[in-house]
Amino acid sequence: MLEAIVNLEAEYWQAYITMGESGIGWIDAVFRFCVIVLVESAKLIGVSYEELNVLLFVIALPVIVLLSVSLNIILIFKLRCAKINLSNLGVN
Repeated sequence: MLEAIVNLEAEYWQAYITMGESGIGWIDAVFRFCVIVLVESAKLIGVSYEELNVLLFVIALPVIVLLSVSLNIILIFKLRCAKINLSNLGVN
């Protein structure tokens, strides 16, 4: 039991020392909360904190952003085509 607590403290400490201090209290508090959530999530799925960070912020987030931008471009194109079609029909 004590070994598990020591290991848990080591995980939190390792994550804690990787973060900088912004000097803005609420930002630091939110960041620390998110680090705790990431550490717990990493333990839940069986990966390290660093691996989960890479999975989320290096792989998943860019894919989601690119997908969102692509869908927005497609929707803008469809909207322009629909406006052109309506203007050709004489609808303002």
